Amino acid sequence: MSNEPNLQDIEDYNNQESPQKRNTIKIVIAICLIVGAILAAFKYNYSTNEDYVGTPEKPGINTTKNF
Repeated sequence: MSNEPNLQDIEDYNNQESPQKRNTIKIVIAICLIVGAILAAFKYNYSTNEDYVGTPEKPGINTTKNF
């Protein structure tokens, strides 16, 4: 059992990571958030409602209440 690693031997445990690793993680998270915001903006601005197959005469939506 003496060959088993413990948490203190792991360099990233308990805020012991290097500043370079911490900055790398922050950069990766920031890039992911920026890319997600760009994709959301494109989807919001350029999305069309192509699934709708109704016409004004026959909208395809039943709005009457069935009691």
